[in-house]
Amino acid sequence: MLLSLTVKDFVIVDSIALDFSDGFTVLTGETGAGKSIMLDALGLLLGDRADGAQVREGAERAEITAEFSTANRPEVDAWLADNELSGDEGVLLLRRLIDRGGRSKSFVNGQAATLAQLKSLGEFLVDIHGQHAHQSLMKSETQRQLLDAYAGSTTLARDANKAWQEWQAARQARQDAERMSRESEVERERLTWQIGELTELNLLPDEWTTLSQSHTRLANSAELVQSAQQAVDVLSENDDSCLSQLAHVQTRLSKLSNLDPRLADTLSLLDSVDAELREVVYSLRDYASDIDQDANQLVEMERRLDLLMSAARKYRVQPADLPDKLADWQQQLSELEASVDVEALSVAEAASLARYRALAEALSGKRRQAASELSERISGEMGRLAMGGARFAIELSALAEPGAHGMESIEYLVAANAGTSLRPLAKVASGGELSRISLAMQVVISQVASVPTLIFDEVDVGIGGRVAEVIGHMLRDLGQRYQVLCITHLPQVASCGKHHWQVSKRERKGQVLSNIAPLDAEQRVLEIARMLGGVELTQTTREHAAEMLASNAAAL
Repeated sequence: MLLSLTVKDFVIVDSIALDFSDGFTVLTGETGAGKSIMLDALGLLLGDRADGAQVREGAERAEITAEFSTANRPEVDAWLADNELSGDEGVLLLRRLIDRGGRSKSFVNGQAATLAQLKSLGEFLVDIHGQHAHQSLMKSETQRQLLDAYAGSTTLARDANKAWQEWQAARQARQDAERMSRESEVERERLTWQIGELTELNLLPDEWTTLSQSHTRLANSAELVQSAQQAVDVLSENDDSCLSQLAHVQTRLSKLSNLDPRLADTLSLLDSVDAELREVVYSLRDYASDIDQDANQLVEMERRLDLLMSAARKYRVQPADLPDKLADWQQQLSELEASVDVEALSVAEAASLARYRALAEALSGKRRQAASELSERISGEMGRLAMGGARFAIELSALAEPGAHGMESIEYLVAANAGTSLRPLAKVASGGELSRISLAMQVVISQVASVPTLIFDEVDVGIGGRVAEVIGHMLRDLGQRYQVLCITHLPQVASCGKHHWQVSKRERKGQVLSNIAPLDAEQRVLEIARMLGGVELTQTTREHAAEMLASNAAAL
């Protein structure tokens, strides 16, 4: 329940502080006095967009604060806890600051909050019925939302819509995959053929480098063998070979070392040189014997090199990069086949469709039940609003294809007079009839509202006489179960209120300001009389006003 509202420097309000009570409260006042300012201020606290023009002329910023009771509202406490915005137990504080540049800051229980959070929180707190509700009643979207609100299926409708979107995304993915499958068939064939061609080459890691080296060695084998043999001859086989001359030097120095022991170290070094030269000779002989001079093998190597070079030229890569190219093509083909797994996407689409259908069928069931009950109740309320014999019905028609908002279209039908057939609301009802039908719907739907505070902003526009009195009684009855606030210009409605506030204008320093004040019993008689008779108040008008108030007070 709304406990208090404080507004500072907002539009034509300098400062007001209002304390609210339970039951039915009416706000009245002359046109232009600022009756709707309170609703605009509440709207900002509940997530409406801010505008710098809303800051009072001459002020730097507007400030709006409201206090709500959350006693016995566990769903509100749970939401606050989930969003880390909890405050004192049983109390909720909302605050909004707006500067002249249009920038604003929002707070929940003293902690910064987003507009989205304010909107979400507002759904638990206040339900506002605007004076132009009957105009939107012509829209199919409004008709659907009102039915879902009455059926208590707003959340279910939202879930069904989300499931429908997921199904559409899955279907689009499958259709895209089918299209891609057709468009990429040529690409898959090309990759498959290229992969097959390189696979037939049986490429080995580092094959090009190894084969090139082997080919070079085999192509020059004769020269390598000849050079190795010549080296062996020079070192060992010729009469004047290095080893022969080294042996001669060793023999001579060995004899001389007997004369001078200092030559012993030199002889030791020569022994090492001799041993190493013999190792070189052995190595060269082995090398020459291992060199393959098979002409057929050389031809085979050249054929293989030509194949690799031809493939490399064809695919514009270096021969050594052919194995990497093959791996790259294989990866592309794998990704291409994975991306067009139509069967898997079809399975996902079927699953998402099944989820949607389950939700949509449950939604349809609740809508059918609610449509019958709501039609009957609205028809009854229309009878109370001087539309005797009129009938109201909600028609649910199956769609050819399931839609974003369910599997049926929803249309409001009305027979404005007894004996006439039901026709679409937009084609039958006049402006005055629309106002009464809208009010009947709002009253009926409000009776199942989950929020504790209901606000009606001049919903009685275009209505008068006995019907106005009925409206007052309707709102008074609602006030038995909810906190109801109503801005009205009808004395019949105003006299039904448990509490009465008057909105007035005053001038200060050349600036017009709005003020809201509660009325006592005597002031209330004068205000009702003003609403009945205008500027000139007669004794008869006052007596009539007092009689209306007394009559309604007895019913409270």
